[in-house]
Amino acid sequence: MAIASARKLEGMIIGGEEVPAGAGGVIEDRNPANGEVLATVASADATDVDHAVKAAAEAFTRTWQRTRPAERGRVLVRISAAIRARADEIARMECLDTGKPLRQAKADTEVAARYFEFYGGAADKILGSTIPLGSGFLDYTVREPLGVSAHIVPWNYPLQILGRGVAAALAAGNTVVLKPASQAPLTALAIGRLALECGLPPGVLNVIPGPGPEAGSALASHRLVNQITFTGSIATGTHIMKLAAEHTIPVTLELGGKSPNIVFADADFGPTVEGVANAIYQHAGQTCSAGSRLLLERRAHDSFLEKLTDRVRKMKIGPGIDDPDIGPLITEDQRRRVLDYIALGKREGADLTYGGKVPSDERLSKGSFLEPTLLDGVSNAMRVAQEEIFGPVLVVIPFDEVEEAAAISNDSRYGLLAGIWTRDINKALALAERIQSGQVYINTYGAGGGAELPFGGYKQSGFGREKGLEGLLVAVGRVVGVGVGARVGVGDGVVGAAVGEGVGVD
Repeated sequence: MAIASARKLEGMIIGGEEVPAGAGGVIEDRNPANGEVLATVASADATDVDHAVKAAAEAFTRTWQRTRPAERGRVLVRISAAIRARADEIARMECLDTGKPLRQAKADTEVAARYFEFYGGAADKILGSTIPLGSGFLDYTVREPLGVSAHIVPWNYPLQILGRGVAAALAAGNTVVLKPASQAPLTALAIGRLALECGLPPGVLNVIPGPGPEAGSALASHRLVNQITFTGSIATGTHIMKLAAEHTIPVTLELGGKSPNIVFADADFGPTVEGVANAIYQHAGQTCSAGSRLLLERRAHDSFLEKLTDRVRKMKIGPGIDDPDIGPLITEDQRRRVLDYIALGKREGADLTYGGKVPSDERLSKGSFLEPTLLDGVSNAMRVAQEEIFGPVLVVIPFDEVEEAAAISNDSRYGLLAGIWTRDINKALALAERIQSGQVYINTYGAGGGAELPFGGYKQSGFGREKGLEGLLVAVGRVVGVGVGARVGVGDGVVGAAVGEGVGVD
């Protein structure tokens, strides 16, 4: 498995075979650090999507649904081992395709391997339960897979996000159609090929790059799709949910955030500065869980911001393959969007403390690079504090009391992550209980990959949970109840059968 070549067509993976798009459509996949074409990739249309979904549906019925859970788990563990065996190559591919620093791509590769390992180990531990109905009755439940699971993955963390969703779906016995983003499809295709090498039956994992408006919509609206997992924007997530509603199928949505990092005056400034900087500037701020709002206790404002600005000033910008602190934004359009937000913040009254410009280094002129940026004196009512910028821009919002910090944190349509930095653990725990967020961290930010820790949002950050055992149960999605006795009922999401004096279905 080598890095893709611009001279060789990278085909889709449908039914265990690498094939071109039926209509001949292609994507020119470019390196955001210099604009050069990394690969020419087949681009799916609605007909290709139909072929992929039908291949997944057939594989579910004929093969994967009937595969013993322990064997499913062994295949996933082999995939995990294969990812680790080729980690350097896969990480380099992810780095070139997304623009992120090489060390971040290496971390993503290990996290992807960990997801397949974690869910491989859990595949034969999806347990039902017995329910006491009294003398003369035996009632038990069996958890079943849903069928064809569609996964629409964004360009910023393709390896991590496909790992957490696809591995759980496969472990539960579903088959998968995976649509990676057109801007960064290479590692998804690589994992698709690798999975076949590891013994995953043909059709169980299909990979179809293509544009969202055509391929994504066709996938989300397909009549044979039984569940959808999507990570991306609120607008697209809402559109997908409407399409899924036409067939009444479940959806898991992760739709971004405007996450607060709350720093109190008694925090240990050394690790806090590092944690705050990493939370926003990792992958040039192109992270749904980025700590993009710094809530800073007013009496520590000047001293902390001085240390933070000094740290940001020392950050190195460059191509991801050189392993800098900050790589490029994914496209020139994305850089232009972020620059527009910086200009908007200044018009709203924010103070541009540092950055906010395109680097002057001629060596970076062909890529979509942008300086790490600090906007101070921000009110939470400003658009730069309310809207997801998705770039290396940190807005600084002062507060005086714990109650004010809680109110500012929750004054957002998002609720994905939050960080609290203080030496007072009682204060931290009390505040954490009040923040409307899927995850709250204390004196850290992020879980180091955290395959075991459930992940998902409040409010317009989405719903449903991925990662951990909760993510596995979402992938199962259906509980079948079997009753032995006089009667059994069928309710919402529960199927019943009865054996006894007679068989009845309510």
